Amino acid sequence: MNPNQESTRRNFLASTGKAALAGAVIATPAAASDPKKKPDTLTGHLTRHAIPGSPSTAYSRAMQLGQLIFIAGCVGRYQKGGEAAMDKDFESQATQTMLNLKASIEASGSGMDKVLKCTCFLKEQSDFAKFNEVYMKFFPEPRPARSTVVVKDFVVPGALLEVDCECHL
Repeated sequence: MNPNQESTRRNFLASTGKAALAGAVIATPAAASDPKKKPDTLTGHLTRHAIPGSPSTAYSRAMQLGQLIFIAGCVGRYQKGGEAAMDKDFESQATQTMLNLKASIEASGSGMDKVLKCTCFLKEQSDFAKFNEVYMKFFPEPRPARSTVVVKDFVVPGALLEVDCECHL
């Protein structure tokens, strides 16, 4: 497109008033008119806030932005006798991981039926079929979009998988 065509479009839009309307639509966030989406009163942008209950001070358990919830990666840890524990077998870890993910989702005010996307990390490709069995017990149809990748290792010693997700309220 040559510069004269762009100038002509701008002139046309300006003369019809559509340029001002387009600018107003772009400049005004839709969330500003929806009290459930909690826009920041100074900027008109959505505010974000942390969902309490993180097992670490290094990250938030989940973050909310408007109607979207971003759940941090969960592993199969649980409390046993006041201390963190993790089973060694894959199926037990997968079940506990999904229970921990579900707890974070529900703590945010959402539910398993509102999960849009999961990212799943497995240490061993050979665990993929067993993971599918466990995973499908937790999600109603239609199940969320999902990516599953095999990784070398996890930050949490002994973890065989980790799952995070995005959902809505």
